[in-house]
Amino acid sequence: MQKHTHAPKESLCLNYTVRAEDVERGGMISSAIKTAIKKFGLAEPVARRVGIIAFEGEMNLIVYSNDGGTIRVCADAKQIEITVKDTGPGIEDIDLALTPGYSTAPSWATDLGFGAGMGLHNMEKNADRFEIESRLDEGTTIKCWVDRRTDDSN
Repeated sequence: MQKHTHAPKESLCLNYTVRAEDVERGGMISSAIKTAIKKFGLAEPVARRVGIIAFEGEMNLIVYSNDGGTIRVCADAKQIEITVKDTGPGIEDIDLALTPGYSTAPSWATDLGFGAGMGLHNMEKNADRFEIESRLDEGTTIKCWVDRRTDDSN
């Protein structure tokens, strides 16, 4: 009798589109990302960090972008890369935007309890590497990397 073994997947890439102002569905994409990352074989602490980054990015697209944007998550044996991209208004002062508590959220978002000014800070805090590039009237791209250490896999 021949025994079949399944080799683990070597990589995983997920792509999602987020609609601007779609608060009702906010959090669904980041939840799906966290579930997929866990199924890929990453331990809960890594999946939680990826989930936080994805959630904050998702909510930023919902609250701040003009037309929504995209979230791309790619994982391999060494790391997880999360890219959040929009064609929104851009960020005028990135250093200020990274300051905990600073927010330019519209009133409709703050009335719903969003826009506390912690999103970018939480993304940076949960990433092993963090990059942000923004151009006024063109949009913003945020890239976060979470390292997959040997003790992170199940």
